[in-house]
Amino acid sequence: MNDRSAAESVDGFVAGSAGSPPIIGIAGAGVTGQAVGRVLRHLGVRTAWFDTQPGAAVRASRRHGGVVLDRSDDLHVVDAVVVTSPVPQYDQVGALVDGGVHVVCTSDDDADVALMLALQRRAEDAGSRTVVGAALSPGLSGLLARHLVTQLHTVDEIHVAMHGTGGPACARQHHDALAGRARGWHDGEWIERPGGSGRELCWFPDPIGPADCYRAASADPAILHRAFPQAGRVSARVSATRRDRLTARLPMLAPPHAEGDRGAVRVEVRGALADGARETFVVGAVGRTGDLAGTVAALYAAACAEWRVPVGVHVPGEHPDLDRRVLDGVVLAGVQLHEFTGVARAVV
Repeated sequence: MNDRSAAESVDGFVAGSAGSPPIIGIAGAGVTGQAVGRVLRHLGVRTAWFDTQPGAAVRASRRHGGVVLDRSDDLHVVDAVVVTSPVPQYDQVGALVDGGVHVVCTSDDDADVALMLALQRRAEDAGSRTVVGAALSPGLSGLLARHLVTQLHTVDEIHVAMHGTGGPACARQHHDALAGRARGWHDGEWIERPGGSGRELCWFPDPIGPADCYRAASADPAILHRAFPQAGRVSARVSATRRDRLTARLPMLAPPHAEGDRGAVRVEVRGALADGARETFVVGAVGRTGDLAGTVAALYAAACAEWRVPVGVHVPGEHPDLDRRVLDGVVLAGVQLHEFTGVARAVV
């Protein structure tokens, strides 16, 4: 992110506050957590790191600035917390919500996210502004879906595909998701299919290109259904190799890459224009998976700290004005969006 982009991002999220910049806690100093810290540093936001492995928090603090917290209870005194620790995150998020802390969680586990979505009453009672599923998929997928939905008069279907993993914990979750039960919203009811089924060739932005994608136990359909209840069909797939599918029900045969890998997300929305004409829009984004997820989480955390998010539990894609502001921040942070139109061009 260059200086101009950083300044514009500050204007959009943290400028105009009374007193000093907010302090945002980062619970989890892995690949995604460090990406959160990097973005917040460019925004001029102060950070406080906590990790169950103290050495990880110290290293993140030295690399990206901020202070190190000795106990998880210390997170209750910051302005907002981004939870990037491995799933499940529900217990940690629930405790923060009950303490009135503003929270952004990055979980993509379907069962974990369902529990956090049910925190609505507790968040309202405690005055917590909570965003669930603010990473890549779910997360950036919801922002891109909102970007496309605003171009349609009615929306009928939303389909998401994701490629890549953000770090060791994310890679293990991807591995387990292929062995789970994949939920999708289909004509007014939830349906379940085996993970690893439903092969579909999806085209991601270069340099990823085409990849075989399969159903998986993802939280994206639940997040997208909440944000876009009018859509009759919602599904999510992840890319996988033949070996990924064959070994999904076994322990991982090779250790995951410590720094994650290049990832991408692709969102397809189908619906009708005002004149009744049927239309399909597709948009995608590519980059290091942890950076994409961390950027979304950091921007939502800054929005929570500035009280731009209403009290209660919310998801990406649910609030058009806020989502547009966050998506603008994602672009200013250097993430390039690609629209599939038959002609190669970037969305600006």
